[in-house]
Formats: sequence, C-alpha cells, structure tokens
Amino acid sequence: MAQKPPLPNRKLKPATIAVHDGALRSQFGETSEALFLTQGYVYESMEQAEARFNNTDPGFQYSRFSNPTVSMFEQRMASLEGAEDARGTATGMAAVTASLLSWVNAGDHIVAAKALFGSCRYIVEDLAPRFGITTTLVNGADLDAWRAAVKPNTKAFFIETPTNPTLEIYDIAAIAEIAHKAGAKLIVDNVFATPIFQKPLALGADIVCYSATKHIDGQGRVLGGVVLGSKEFISGPLQMFVRQTGPSLSPFNAWVMLKGLETLALRVEKQAANAAKIADFLAGHPKIARVFYPFRDDHPQVALARKQMTSGSTLVAFDVKGAKAEAFRFGGALEIVKITNNLGDAKSLITHPATTTHQRLAPEARAELGISDALLRLSVGLEDADDLIEDLDGALRTI
Repeated sequence: MAQKPPLPNRKLKPATIAVHDGALRSQFGETSEALFLTQGYVYESMEQAEARFNNTDPGFQYSRFSNPTVSMFEQRMASLEGAEDARGTATGMAAVTASLLSWVNAGDHIVAAKALFGSCRYIVEDLAPRFGITTTLVNGADLDAWRAAVKPNTKAFFIETPTNPTLEIYDIAAIAEIAHKAGAKLIVDNVFATPIFQKPLALGADIVCYSATKHIDGQGRVLGGVVLGSKEFISGPLQMFVRQTGPSLSPFNAWVMLKGLETLALRVEKQAANAAKIADFLAGHPKIARVFYPFRDDHPQVALARKQMTSGSTLVAFDVKGAKAEAFRFGGALEIVKITNNLGDAKSLITHPATTTHQRLAPEARAELGISDALLRLSVGLEDADDLIEDLDGALRTI
C-alpha cells in the first residue's frame, strides 16, 4: 500500500476533507478508494508476525482489529471532525456502548441527560447498572442539575444534542466545563447535527459518537458507527474494547461510507434548507399544534442553537392537533414521505416516536420529555421542498 500524497498544507474546508482525506492508494493508483475484503493478512516471516502483535512493526493483523479500508474511513472522519483519532464500529449503538463501557468500570458513575434515543437510554439506565456502574439522569438543559448530580466517582457525562426526537439543545461548552471540574469526560452523540453543522470537540467535549448509518451513509444502504476523540483514548481503552469484544466495522460498509462522505456536505446542506422551509410551513398550518426546529425563532433555545451550530440541520418534529389516531391518519395519508424509524436519509422519512423509537419508556417518562401521542419526527430528504410541502399539506387535510 503506497502512502497517500499529502493534501495542501493549509486549513481545508469540511467539503474538501470529506472527499480527499485518508486516501491510501495501492500500486495500481486507483482513483476510488480500494475495498479490502479480507479477514487476515500474510506476514513475510514468523518474526514479522511477532513484531506485528508486539506493535513494533506497523501494519495490519486481523480485520477485527483494523483494516485498510476501515482505516481510510477513520482517518477521513477524524480530519472532518477535528479529532486526533477515530475508530469505526459496526453500528451507531456499538459506538455509544463502546465509548461508555471502554471508559467506565464497576464502581464508577455516569451522569446522562434524560432526553436520549431509546437504546442509548437503555445503555445508561439498564445495562450499565448490571455491571456495578451507577447512573443519574438529569434535565440536560439545567446546568445546576448537572452540577448537583456529580459524585466523587463520576467518570462520564453523556448527552445528545439536538435531542431525539424533540430537538432540545444542550450547552456543550458549559456541560463540558462541569464535567472536567468533576474529573469526568463528556461524550456527545452528534448524529442529529452531523459533523458539518456542529463540532463538539471544539466546544470542549472529549468524545464524539455517530451512527454513520445516518447522514454519513445517508442513502439507506449500510449500518455503521464511529467514535472520535484523543489518540490516548481511541488507541488506548477504546481500541482494546473494540479489539477484544468485536463490534468492528466491516470493510464493505466502510467503503460505502467513504463514498457517502464525498457528498455529505452537499446532501445535508440541501436537506437542512428543505427542513427550514418545511418547519416554517408547518408552524403556520392550522392543524399543527407546535413545531420544533432549532433555528426557528420560536425554539426555546434558538440563541444557543445558533451559537454552537451552523444550521438547524435536517430534522423537524411537530405535534398534530389531536392524539395518536390523528398522527396515524396523517402518516398513513403521506405519499412521498415514507414511514420508517431511520433518519438522515436522502428520502424523507417520518416516524411516531411514542410507538417506535421511544415505546419502551413509561408513559410518564415520555410525557416528561415532551413525547406526546401527537408527536411526529420528520427526517427531511433531498426531494423538492415544494413537493414535500404539498404532500404534508394533503395529509394534514385528512385529520
């Protein structure tokens, strides 16, 4: 494998990084990144094999540990995020689980925001305590609640911002400061904002996670995740956890995501423009009770959103007037927008969080998070915005 030619020695914009960085070319000089579908690697001698496993000879050992195609994806993501290092994982939830469980031990304490994706909340609320790790859930927007939750054994803070599904915004810099005073690391799930619209590491976070299934692939093809942070963390506890437990990203999926990164900026900028236009349409519709979009002036944290994000991103949440029956009737009447629990896709997608992504939460827990039976989460795609608005308007006429 030949070394990549260096990129220009100057600060590059995200769209350029997402196309070029991390490229490793073989002796054939291919334009597209090579796909290395291999489990293992052949050594020239027993001595070289020994040196590889002693980490004194650089190179690949086994694709559960590392792989050339996966390494290209990791390098490109690290450059795009502004991180020292990155590790790909099989799914977004593998990224979240690995980032937490590689860092905390029995006897440690996690503080997390209550407003989390259902599976993330399961990790901190149900899974971690099985291993002697205590957890406290707080209102993520209340900085005093974060301070009050700190214990002598607090080792990790965990948030997602904007939140799933109500798009609440949390102050990354302020929460990071509280975490660091407590000697803890702040882990941020940045999937809704994308690496184009928000940079948690620059705001003080220590670790960033993505479901690369969303936005990064962004075309409904493959699963994947990635964890980004310092070289000390990524190459230390995280690498050991991934190596020994096996939530590894497949080379094929990494290759698909490399192709997805080439169009990431174009796609999410168009999707965000569509989302802003749709949010304005919905906010003025008589059959909509409320709309959540971070860059609208009626969002309760719009000032913070504009401070730490460069766009309101691609998701819109809203309550129809009514309850579950009206939400279901509306969803069933859509023709262009598809019903599914995924997000960040080229196609516009809608889901009913109370009965899908957050159905395992008790009704009172959903109510506390603002997840009513009338709430719908719309992931806005690449279609023409006027066609989407016509589709939404036609479905609203049925309720």
